[in-house]
Amino acid sequence: MTYRPLDETTIVDYIAQRPAVASRFSDLRRLSISEVGDGNLNLVFIIENTANPAESAVLKQALPFLRVAGDSWPLTRERMRYEAQALLKHNELAPGLVPAVYDYDEEMSVVVMEHLKRHEIMRKSLVARKVFPRFVDHITTFLVNSLFFTSDLYLTGPEKKLLEAKFVNEQLRKLQEDFVYTNPYKESPENRWNPLVDDAVQHVRANPELKIAIAEMKQAYMTHAEALIHADLHTGSIMLNAEDTRIIDPEFAFFGPIAYDVGAVLQNLILNYLAHYGHTPDRTERAAYQAYLLEMVRDIWNEFARKFDEVWARNNRGELAPQDYWDFPGGQEAFAEFRRRFIQRLLRETAGHGGVKFLRRMMGIVSVWDFTSIEDMNKRAVAERLAIRIGTRWVLERQSVTSIEDLIGIVKEETREEDSQ
Repeated sequence: MTYRPLDETTIVDYIAQRPAVASRFSDLRRLSISEVGDGNLNLVFIIENTANPAESAVLKQALPFLRVAGDSWPLTRERMRYEAQALLKHNELAPGLVPAVYDYDEEMSVVVMEHLKRHEIMRKSLVARKVFPRFVDHITTFLVNSLFFTSDLYLTGPEKKLLEAKFVNEQLRKLQEDFVYTNPYKESPENRWNPLVDDAVQHVRANPELKIAIAEMKQAYMTHAEALIHADLHTGSIMLNAEDTRIIDPEFAFFGPIAYDVGAVLQNLILNYLAHYGHTPDRTERAAYQAYLLEMVRDIWNEFARKFDEVWARNNRGELAPQDYWDFPGGQEAFAEFRRRFIQRLLRETAGHGGVKFLRRMMGIVSVWDFTSIEDMNKRAVAERLAIRIGTRWVLERQSVTSIEDLIGIVKEETREEDSQ
């Protein structure tokens, strides 16, 4: 079938030609189609049998351009292949924490997957101050399983290299290299920012130590092929409810630095923390929810580090430092120290990558809904200035970080004045 963008009028006929999808519906004549995509890249449709709403699915199709920028910015449709491959791998490594895949059509750049109708996008739920008691356990399990079991700590050299070859993803990696690590910190036509923080933006762009540090983090992003990373793991890529969590939208997946995914999760939670200066005027309500978010950040890092260490100790089959390498008097103690140092490095790189991502959201092509939904531009500027200061410090002070309390401490220090008003 020759590629063409689908719409509400053509999807039923398309489904009829895909047995893996058509078989999920008892009556194709009763299908309701709605386009719900609000992302930056793709078309997303919900398909539902109006006579039996339990029969539903999500269809996602790649466009041949960057949707947020329009057809003047061409982009390969091959990204949908990477997303399908990543979803299948994540289903293998972290079953129940990603949507099930029903069908993949390479020629049409279409993936059809489970409809998470009982779930909400996490970003908006956090703005509404909802609480998710199982999220820490779920997200840390996903991070550990998806990252450890695709790394040199578990895979043999040939196994990892063969898997890595399936996730080159050169165009979306280039987008991140430009839009996260380069363009926001210089003049570039796609950049957008609140005019009320222009002085802070210009200060970032002219700060020599900060720009050196950002370039160092870009080098790590480009060269540290440690594991299969999601590479876009923000709170808009997480759907959940009180009992269940699913990670979606891994089209950026490639072999990159483990800390990038961890930093993305923690940084997005802190962005939401800051957004409540605009969304939650009641000081008591705001302080209570911000405390919950900081506790979540603390728990995510500590649980990630604990689980990663335990999984590694039980599954050291990779060729980086195999089990018999530690077969000497005192070897197990040395192995434990090696793991400790490895995880400590991950925390410092989490600070670096997370810090850069704070900055890029404040002065690049795409902000976050947490902030853009604050209607009062002055209140929005308060949150944005805080994000710029926190992000700057996470990047510049990363080498002195020894625990998650150091990163939380920066957040508390930078928001103290706002809390006192």
